[in-house]
Order: sequence, then C-alpha cells, then structure tokens
Amino acid sequence: MKIEHLEERVNDYKNSIKTVVEKKICWQTQTKNLLIATLNTITKKYTIGWRVQELNWINTNEAINITLESFPDDLIESTNKIPSYQFIKGGSLVFSQSHNGDVNIFILFPIVENAIDNHNETEIETYAPETINEKLIIEKVDEFLKEMINWEVPSLKNKVGF
Repeated sequence: MKIEHLEERVNDYKNSIKTVVEKKICWQTQTKNLLIATLNTITKKYTIGWRVQELNWINTNEAINITLESFPDDLIESTNKIPSYQFIKGGSLVFSQSHNGDVNIFILFPIVENAIDNHNETEIETYAPETINEKLIIEKVDEFLKEMINWEVPSLKNKVGF
C-alpha cells in the first residue's frame, strides 16, 4: 500500500470533524435555545413542581433537563393526611449533547434509598440536533410523564412475590 492510498481516509476524517462541528454549532445556535424555551413554557403552564436546568458536563457535553424537584403545590394539603409521606424528587428528562454532537435523550428516575431494584435510567433515543423540534420535545415530555407515572404506581401484574 502506498501513502497516497490514505488520501481518501484523510478526507473522510476531515469531513467527520466538519460534521461534528456543524452539529455542535446547531446545538449552540438553535437546539439548546428551543429546548430551554419549550421546557420553560411547559413548566409555567403545568406547575407540578418541576424546573428546567442547563448543565455543562466535562467541557464537551452540555445538557438541558426538566426535573421533578418538589411536590405539586395543589396536592400539598393531601400530604397532611399522611404525616410520614415523603416526596421522592429527582425524576428527570435529559437532553444531552454527546461528544459527536448528537443529542441523547434519557430519563433518570429518583433514587430510593435501600431499594433492591434501583432502576435509575432509561435511554430513549439519539437524534441529530437539527431534527429536534417543539413537537418532538413535547412527545418526549409526554413519554417522560408516562414513565414517571409508571414508576410512582407500577402495574401490579408486573410484580412477583409479596
């Protein structure tokens, strides 16, 4: 093999870096702002104790999430009926930009101390940042809420034993 045979691979490599840069620019200039705006609109319209967070992880990754942080205000009175009840916060829907510029979407479940099966993460899917739109964000929030409902009140037919 001659050194000239590497030209195609070198060009492919340069193009791959260019693609990553384009995805990261799209994240910075469009996707991140759309995520923040859409998720903030959702949290203002439906006040169930969640908030939007912007995170920077390890210099190359950024994430936007919506997290269930507190008990819904309109249900607080009902907790007085069970003084020992404690809300478990921490469920989150995360849109995280990966090293290659794609956006990983996953759910983090609250961590329950002393739980035997502490299932704490579900990966939903990975998208190119330019494909993320308001409709997709709303669909993923809907999916997140379904997962959290199932986490709070799991189906009894899936349980084994006592």
